[in-house]
Amino acid sequence: MTKVEKRAATQPVAVDGMTVAGYAAVFNSPTNIGDMWQEVVAPGAFADTLRANDTDVLALYSHEIERLLGRQSSGTLRLAEDDKGLAVEIDLPDTTDGRDVATLIKRGDLKGMSFGFCVTHDEWDETVTPPKRTIHAVDLMEVTITASPAYEDTECGMRSLEQAQVEREQRQREAEKKADNYFKRKAETEQRVRGIR
Repeated sequence: MTKVEKRAATQPVAVDGMTVAGYAAVFNSPTNIGDMWQEVVAPGAFADTLRANDTDVLALYSHEIERLLGRQSSGTLRLAEDDKGLAVEIDLPDTTDGRDVATLIKRGDLKGMSFGFCVTHDEWDETVTPPKRTIHAVDLMEVTITASPAYEDTECGMRSLEQAQVEREQRQREAEKKADNYFKRKAETEQRVRGIR
């Protein structure tokens, strides 16, 4: 089973009555992930999720499935990509959590949103330090209203970086092998030419 990664946007959230609006992700905004790599979410990263008919993204409070605030399939969670990022609107329920979230946002106690996802396409640039990860496509699982947005759950990203390093080393070995074969064939050809003369 693929582990869900979680990332946060430091954009403020707003509430109008019982409807929350904000951004769960911001495009092309470099973020330091645990001093291990820089990460950016590319425009279009959520397009597959937003197009899919069988996707049902959840809106949660503090990443807790038991604290459901809305869901895409019921229309109480609306998601859209714009030039800035992943825009989110949640119609809060008339429940203790829903009322608490509205009050805490109005007071300024809840500061932002986060999102849970599984990467389906990313790229690594290891020519820079720290390495840079660009996320091009994800399966979006959830968006969360949270008190302290933070980048967390880096295990999947570390595996992706390690895989990228393995693939880079393999490409380098293959390139070296091709170069060795080229120079070997070149030397053999030159030797044959000298023998003909």
